[in-house]
Amino acid sequence: MTDFPKAPMPEQQQEVPGLQSRMNPVPDCGEQSYKGSGRLTGKKALITGGDSGIGRAVAIAFAREGADVAISYLNEHEDAEDTARLVREAGREALLLPGCLSKREQCLAVVDQTVAAFGRIDVLVNNAAFQMTHETLEEIPDDEWVYTFDVNITAMFRITQAALKHMGQGGSIINTTSVNSDMPRPTLLAYATTKGAIANFTAGLAQLLGEKGIRANSVAPGPIWTPLIPATMPPEQVKEFGGNTPLGRPGQPVELAPVYVMLASDESSYTSGARIAVTGGKPIL
Repeated sequence: MTDFPKAPMPEQQQEVPGLQSRMNPVPDCGEQSYKGSGRLTGKKALITGGDSGIGRAVAIAFAREGADVAISYLNEHEDAEDTARLVREAGREALLLPGCLSKREQCLAVVDQTVAAFGRIDVLVNNAAFQMTHETLEEIPDDEWVYTFDVNITAMFRITQAALKHMGQGGSIINTTSVNSDMPRPTLLAYATTKGAIANFTAGLAQLLGEKGIRANSVAPGPIWTPLIPATMPPEQVKEFGGNTPLGRPGQPVELAPVYVMLASDESSYTSGARIAVTGGKPIL
């Protein structure tokens, strides 16, 4: 078993949205460890939030499993370029799509540009997310609440709706929810609320799309060591991040990649409407 870092983590702080390369320790997205076996050969994937963290780990895994990957991200060009390099080193095509998914036109553009480059979308991973920490309800700005919903759930609806026209039978939609959908952390109220919405959106979507032969599932991560953590939490919370899980540590992005690969692959042809927990032992029931 890989000896992943345990809490306490080094105290640190970044500006939103955060850069992976400036984290200590740098998250493990499988750059050195993930080995592919052809499970996604020939597939075309669109991943939002694919520049770093979970999205990067999924992009690396998908490429090494044989998929071409479109990477939607906000403005973290350094991280995104590094992810694209890793995809190309795996012998697959990488398409970078910068822009803010809180805007409807950007949601439509990432789908249109992916289809223009790849011809279709076989796997859609809705992973992009925004969060901020607040101690009281009163201190949450109205525009921040709206922005969190626009990025986390409204963009998911818009991108999925647009992508469906370019997905055929056997297509797979994978949405990133959270352990917060089941056990909401009060200081992440807006974020946790959107993650509950994503869980319900995915469960309903699976039923709507069954007759098309398109599957929809969600992954519910626990505390995962990504740039959002030092960018949106105070240093004292960063230090203890993940320490309250049964495994006693935060998860690394690479530890989620195999679940996304499984759900994207044809091996999961009868798995739809599922919510898979990757939480370090915290139960989701």
